[in-house]
Amino acid sequence: MLGSTLAILGVLILIFAVIAVKDLVLAKIKHTRYNWKNCLASYGMILPAVVLAFIFVLLPIIYSLGYAFTDFYLLKPDNITFDEDFSNFTIIIRSIREKGDMYYAIRNTSIFVVGVVPLQIGMALGLALFVNRTKKGVGIFKVCYFAPVVISLTITSYLWLQILSPSEYGLLNSILKLFGQKPRDFMRDKKGAMIWIIVMSAWQGCGYQMLIFLSGLTNVRKELYEAAALDGANSWEQFLHVTCPGLRSTFLYILITVFVGACRVMVQPMLMTGYVSDTLTLSYYMYQQGYTNRWVGRSSAVALMMTIVIGAITLLQRRLLREKD
Repeated sequence: MLGSTLAILGVLILIFAVIAVKDLVLAKIKHTRYNWKNCLASYGMILPAVVLAFIFVLLPIIYSLGYAFTDFYLLKPDNITFDEDFSNFTIIIRSIREKGDMYYAIRNTSIFVVGVVPLQIGMALGLALFVNRTKKGVGIFKVCYFAPVVISLTITSYLWLQILSPSEYGLLNSILKLFGQKPRDFMRDKKGAMIWIIVMSAWQGCGYQMLIFLSGLTNVRKELYEAAALDGANSWEQFLHVTCPGLRSTFLYILITVFVGACRVMVQPMLMTGYVSDTLTLSYYMYQQGYTNRWVGRSSAVALMMTIVIGAITLLQRRLLREKD
């Protein structure tokens, strides 16, 4: 592992050296003086970020890519061999075909993404439009809507577990009791557990996207609304023909970030339901394989497949929603 790490570091240093040489050559071609002091100062400023990215981003990605094609077992780190039969991917495909854990992980992750992405974006846009005004007290609403974002997702999950407690003294069951309903165990409901996880996740994250939408709304010129109003456009028509086009790039960024975040859902089902087929997700399955069952190679194979699928869908989103020249 040390040898491969040094090799990767050498390649990274070589890339920076090539960039520096290229700048030097361009300076000579343009007959300009190459300022070594500024160059060294610039590299010195980005060095901490490069070191952190190398240790915590680049190395894990490269090692995970390599481990996907090995039989790496966590308790035997010195006994790693290349898997010529690609058994990690074979096991994953078999689990999908036979409707094993991988099948349920893909199904539940797809349900979560399809549910949470439009719900969270819709809630964020609605809140942004509501607080995008100059009236007094709007700042209080901004803080209240953003507050769930700064709370740990673990704490939020436990708070919602108290709300959805199967006891008759749980918050939601207490309300249902007023209408003569019997207590329900919401998180053990096979059909309803994932719905509650979707609702909780959208509620917890929409405040962050609300702020991004707000920043996008400030870039929409007020003259456009005034011109639309003079042409007889009502509020809905102004939103459809002025606000939406003005938020196109902002919407694309939010769509991609929410989609990628939704594909990586793990904490909510882990804490609220545990490892059950009804709420099992891909990230949770990958965690279970890598840390509980200690099959790092198999877990890396799942991560590689997730990266390819998520990357392809993200590129497709950018291509379909990009602005035309």
